[in-house]
Amino acid sequence: MLDDAVGRVAAAVPQGDRVAVQAHLDALTKPPGSLGRLEELALQVGCVLGDPPPSLYSAVVFVFAADHGVAAQGVSAYPAEVTAQMCANFSGGGAAINVLTRSCGAEVRVVDVGVAADVAGLAGIEHRKVRAGTEDLSAGPAMTAREVVDALAAGVEVAEGADAWVVGVGEMGIGNTTAAAAVTACLTGVAARDVVGRGTGVDDRGLARKREVVEGAVARVVRLEDPGDDALEVLRQVGGLEIAAMAGAMIGAAARGALVLVDGFISSAAALAACRLCPALPPYLAASHRSTEPGHTVVLDALGLAPLLDLEMWLGEGTGCALAIPVVRAAGALLAEMATFESAGISGPSDDGGGVAP
Repeated sequence: MLDDAVGRVAAAVPQGDRVAVQAHLDALTKPPGSLGRLEELALQVGCVLGDPPPSLYSAVVFVFAADHGVAAQGVSAYPAEVTAQMCANFSGGGAAINVLTRSCGAEVRVVDVGVAADVAGLAGIEHRKVRAGTEDLSAGPAMTAREVVDALAAGVEVAEGADAWVVGVGEMGIGNTTAAAAVTACLTGVAARDVVGRGTGVDDRGLARKREVVEGAVARVVRLEDPGDDALEVLRQVGGLEIAAMAGAMIGAAARGALVLVDGFISSAAALAACRLCPALPPYLAASHRSTEPGHTVVLDALGLAPLLDLEMWLGEGTGCALAIPVVRAAGALLAEMATFESAGISGPSDDGGGVAP
């Protein structure tokens, strides 16, 4: 399933021609470039979804949930059982992502790919559990190769079935900033201590322990020469079930031609792995926001993505995606609704560029 989706992303024909979309943007009733990065986003929307794009009011944010064995090492300010408890909160509609998706009229879909507890009785939780949490990455591989593939496939499958042109990808999992930091360090070569942050809010002692754990895990990962091949091994060694599922979801969403909103640090680490697995993926990705986690800037730079928002958030759950959805819709509306100088009968810029004649 993953190989098929990767092949379809690679073979996809862009819906909009970049030169033509840019010409359309420049012909709109405004000085070219005056809407700044909103025009850059509109160009991406037009290239990915077509010019004019289809309605963007159908949007979904996926929240992939899983537990991490490394949580036993004291790397989180919260106990491991919070993952399952938050699934109950998602089910009841009381989490931040529930509130924020309701505020922008988007759907939220929570997918259990590796929660350690049994959450099968919770309404609204999709059950695609690969296993009940990963092994402790500080002691050995987090997963088997088969489990990585199964988690990737789960993400591909749910994203391909989504009836939306804007797909946000988020997560829930106590201990997952530790896994994301290890994945980031392995795939970028940046020192482990430079990508480890406080996650859920650990104190100085917890931060030191977390750095120690990540440094030890990264030290035992053998990096392969081919960066397209080592992503699977990195995920197996130090990743998470939800991180693999997010990577699969991004590839699956792109395979059906959707624009993919990446959330915070953990989601971006998944995007980095996804891009190594699917080199044709980057044009489909937009970074919703910049997290306060130090590793997030490292990953965004590696991906070549500039965040749409910077609100000093570090929650996760796909909350940045929910906040960015209205911005994406606004960018699409420029292409679909704004008049051109010609259609509005307005004079365009002067041929002399507005200078004063001698």
